[in-house]
Amino acid sequence: MIRFRFELYPLDEVSSWGGDEPTLHWFGLTEGWYWLEVGGHQLLRRTRLDHPHPYVDYYLARLWEDVNVLTPDVLEPVPADLQLFIASDPAQWACDPLAFVTAGDEDRFGDIDPNVPDHPVVTAANWHGEHYLDLGYLRNAPSLRFWRTVRGDRDGITVDWRHEDNGEIGFTAGQAVRFCVPTAAYLEAVHTLDRGLMTAMLQRVEELERRGGLPGVDLDLAGLRREHEDRGHWLAKNLNRTPKTDWDAVRQGAHRLLGDPHQASAPTA
Repeated sequence: MIRFRFELYPLDEVSSWGGDEPTLHWFGLTEGWYWLEVGGHQLLRRTRLDHPHPYVDYYLARLWEDVNVLTPDVLEPVPADLQLFIASDPAQWACDPLAFVTAGDEDRFGDIDPNVPDHPVVTAANWHGEHYLDLGYLRNAPSLRFWRTVRGDRDGITVDWRHEDNGEIGFTAGQAVRFCVPTAAYLEAVHTLDRGLMTAMLQRVEELERRGGLPGVDLDLAGLRREHEDRGHWLAKNLNRTPKTDWDAVRQGAHRLLGDPHQASAPTA
């Protein structure tokens, strides 16, 4: 079983934005707590936090947006010959992918030229990175990755957690844990998160409309309703996206990053 869990702040406790000119919007109204239940663990549950909700305290919209964007890449099955690479830790790679971003990849203004193909090492590193749930907005953030493996009649999503407790911020899941859940269960968890947040936010929008807004806070109620209705289509739009993975380039780059002795050495800058 896997579930993205959350609880929104009570409406009157939501933090306004804008300092001396308080304002709020759909994103800001999703302030709350969230965590992930999988394999009997609560990922993103904090240690040393004496609070009724000892979880990540941030905006649910951020988690929801990132899960939506991540999921098409997660659902793309990883070929058997890339399983070792997708499960690898970048800290143990044989070379630094940044060493393969050369001056030849930049145009005369110093910007990356999108028409110049990435080096295979960069392509492989980017593909590996596309399986991370972005948690970089957190202090001492954990690493949380997802990838799909299909073998015969077995179709599962690996959930890989890594975190180093710095003595101030820790999580109950510990330093490293890995689970495998059915792909159908992962996809249902994504849909459940979407339905749950859309339902909760519809109730919030309707309550604000009944109240006529919040005292002293600039809030465009008509715009809020339009944005909510638009966001109701975001998951479906993301699930219609098909990754355009260059498997040959990923394989070449993966061999370099894993230190395949048959591959040439890294280029010099």
